[in-house]
Amino acid sequence: MMPFMALFFAQEKGKVWAGLFLVFTVIISFFIKLIGGYISDRFPRKSVLVITSSLSAVLFLIMSISLLPLNNMIWLFASGYLAFVITNSLGRPAMHAIIIDSTTPENRKAVYAIDYWLVNLSMAIGAALGGLLYVNHQIELFILLTIISATLPIAYHIWLIDEHTNRLEKQHQNVFIDLIQSYKVAFQDRPFVKLVAGSMFILAAEFTLNSYIGVRLAETFKSVSIGEFEIGGVRMLSILNIENMLLVVFLTFFITKFTDRFSKQKIILIGLIIYGIGYVTLTSANSWYLLVIFGFIATIGELVYSPTLNAEQANMMPADKRGSYSAFSNLSFSGAELIARSTIILGAFLIPTMMSVYIGIISMIGIFLIYSGLFVKNSRPIENRKAILTTTMKLFSK
Repeated sequence: MMPFMALFFAQEKGKVWAGLFLVFTVIISFFIKLIGGYISDRFPRKSVLVITSSLSAVLFLIMSISLLPLNNMIWLFASGYLAFVITNSLGRPAMHAIIIDSTTPENRKAVYAIDYWLVNLSMAIGAALGGLLYVNHQIELFILLTIISATLPIAYHIWLIDEHTNRLEKQHQNVFIDLIQSYKVAFQDRPFVKLVAGSMFILAAEFTLNSYIGVRLAETFKSVSIGEFEIGGVRMLSILNIENMLLVVFLTFFITKFTDRFSKQKIILIGLIIYGIGYVTLTSANSWYLLVIFGFIATIGELVYSPTLNAEQANMMPADKRGSYSAFSNLSFSGAELIARSTIILGAFLIPTMMSVYIGIISMIGIFLIYSGLFVKNSRPIENRKAILTTTMKLFSK
């Protein structure tokens, strides 16, 4: 469902309204995640997940009801979606912290490879179902989502093990001041801040697939017929997500094992450059074969860099502040969604090739910030940092 939310609101209320509303949800999501990180450090993380996932299931039911032909209340759907964003954002830092608690630096890359595989598989399956059901079976799609969501809190309650016992103690009577204090260390950690900011720019390129690129394909993609099966813009978006799913399913562990023989610096830099080239082209391409080819390239780049980058980010988090650090790291996702959804508005005024230039610029900024945050010491002279940026830009342009 989520990959089609931008398209849904754009069709129901217009592109500008959709862009502004989705940007607003991203801003709300970021601040709620900060609260969620604080909560996950102070209270049992398993309980946080069970409560928030139960509320999410109820909100999916409300969204389903709002789409019934007799009701068709878009305002209720939008309100339900906003509330879902809030509950989901409250629980996400707890889940990230549990993953880190349950791993060690030695097995963390392998675990993140599995996590990456499962997350992308689930998202791609959802996108595939959305492509098949979105146009003519929206109500059935949301009923299915409600049923699936209702099973999550049950699964968490039965099988999830929370090993977190060293909970953060309340330092101030004022909860707001206590919350801010819990994030002070993360904000002062300059390499981690660079890594989070760089990830935000890099992820923004990927998130444009299901925002600006999806809307553009729905409007301008010329349908292609294979026998009696017609591929329009919405189905082309679904095909790109299915392609991503298949590549992730069949190549994740092979590429992860292959990259183990190389240094972390090379893996992350090369993977990010390949990834950037793919999404820069996808932003403006309108031929099915170019979309498929560069969708392949973008996914391969992501498969190369993502598990290593996630593991390195987790290794930078102090054991007693993983909830707060995880919530702060979610700034990369919230910021990326903000940038990606704002491209819906920007794309209403710029031609696709200019949007590719825009995505290329933010991708290069992201590569530089990630590389310098992970591998460049703070004492390194500014001239050396400029040299790294120049090298990155040259590699990116090849």
